[in-house]
Amino acid sequence: MPKQLNCLFLSHQNEKIMAKAAKTSPKKGRKAILTDHSLGFFRSYINNASPVGFETWGQKLWIDYLRPYVDTHYVDPYGTAVGVINPEHPFKVVIEAHADEISWFVNYITAEGLMYLKRNGGVDHQTAPASRVLIHGKKGPVKAVFGWPAIHTRIGTPDQKEAHPRTDNLWLDCGARNRKEVKDLGIHVGAVVTYQDGFDELANGNYVGRAFDNRVGGFMIAEVARLLKENKKKLPFGLYVVNAVQEEIGLRGAEMIARRIKPDIAIVTDVTHDTTTPMINKNIEGEVACGKGPSLAYAPAVHNKLLGVVEQVAADHAIPVQWRALSRSTGTDTDSFAYANDGCPSVLISIPLRYMHTTVEMLHRDDIEETIRLMYETLLTLTPKTNLSYL
Repeated sequence: MPKQLNCLFLSHQNEKIMAKAAKTSPKKGRKAILTDHSLGFFRSYINNASPVGFETWGQKLWIDYLRPYVDTHYVDPYGTAVGVINPEHPFKVVIEAHADEISWFVNYITAEGLMYLKRNGGVDHQTAPASRVLIHGKKGPVKAVFGWPAIHTRIGTPDQKEAHPRTDNLWLDCGARNRKEVKDLGIHVGAVVTYQDGFDELANGNYVGRAFDNRVGGFMIAEVARLLKENKKKLPFGLYVVNAVQEEIGLRGAEMIARRIKPDIAIVTDVTHDTTTPMINKNIEGEVACGKGPSLAYAPAVHNKLLGVVEQVAADHAIPVQWRALSRSTGTDTDSFAYANDGCPSVLISIPLRYMHTTVEMLHRDDIEETIRLMYETLLTLTPKTNLSYL
């Protein structure tokens, strides 16, 4: 099939898939939240690169989608994007996700034109061999692959029959055969590298894609803003819809924006592990599964009274929830908001995810809708007079 016809065929197939997905109600008796338009944005958002420190590429798409549903918006110096409803109100509530995805940096270019790498966030070296990537150089994206020796040729040692992928033995091959050819493509030390894999739909309402952690969160908080606008809801507080940067390297974006906004309440959403797949110990990780609703958590940073409000909202609206217990840290932006300024009552609402930090992260449509619904109904329950005092 000619290349142009093949592209048209694939585009048509993608449109049919998304239209079918939009018409599929998540649960009998529930009105579907996601629309053709919102799912189209979700696909584009996932397929766009947004690596740690270079989130601007994704933030532009997110702001364009969010703009009709908020009164104003701004971007902080490091790229965290914020949409605001009722910006003049003194009482401030945040709903937050993070925009960044794990990636790689070009670290060393060999005389033969191959490239060795450093991590940019918690990218998994074991899943890298034979993957296709984009190197974001000064002249635009350059296609490349993670090279790996054929099974016939791998050199072993007496105590190790096969080499295993490590950060120091993984390389990229873009087709260049010397340093000059690499440079001529616009590639340089420090160029960021992302995987090519994108959004797709599997059976039974499951979606698969790169960087659902945590652009699904950015999508969901934007959908909450859309529902508030379309349903003409008036909130008795200022709502800050926050898509933070640099979570994957230590919650840095949330730290900065929490100090800037100084919120009174923060509702954070992120992904959590589906623990029902092989090689995960439920004795350690607990039991959470895709398709069974958002996950709530007990943790020191999670405010118990705010958590109780969310739990009651879930019960009142028949929203299924799952439970986890966390330890010293949630490992999410919840920690940054909870301990910012003079302390901010914060709660974490997570969506179950399979195969985190791989190119085939998987989640369920029902969980997306129920997580959106839980955040939306919680916002309609909260007021500045909601009693969150421990004593």
